[in-house]
Amino acid sequence: MKKIIALLPAALLAANPVLAGPYVNVEANAGFVGSEYGGSTVIDNHIGYEGDNWYIQAGPAVVLNDGSDSEIEFSGKVGANAPLSERLALYGELSVLTAEADNNYGTKAGLKYNF
Repeated sequence: MKKIIALLPAALLAANPVLAGPYVNVEANAGFVGSEYGGSTVIDNHIGYEGDNWYIQAGPAVVLNDGSDSEIEFSGKVGANAPLSERLALYGELSVLTAEADNNYGTKAGLKYNF
């Protein structure tokens, strides 16, 4: 069942015609301190929609814990960018990953300059 949930976004993409706005994003995230593995890898399997300067995406996340069984959680992200000039933009993102004990939240903010 976990494998079916993890592959659901890819199946939905294959079943639908290409439309402007919707997308699928599969992303693996792992952490290291020096050469030490952080203990888990999270594979987000998101279906999303993006507008001109924003996006929202969500779906199942496979949490691969080092030395124990994998878990299926829910994750999501919402982000936006604001052009400051023709070449410079401000961007930000908020993310969430559910967990049995405490949910995990993340933020990202930055400036992007195009040459």
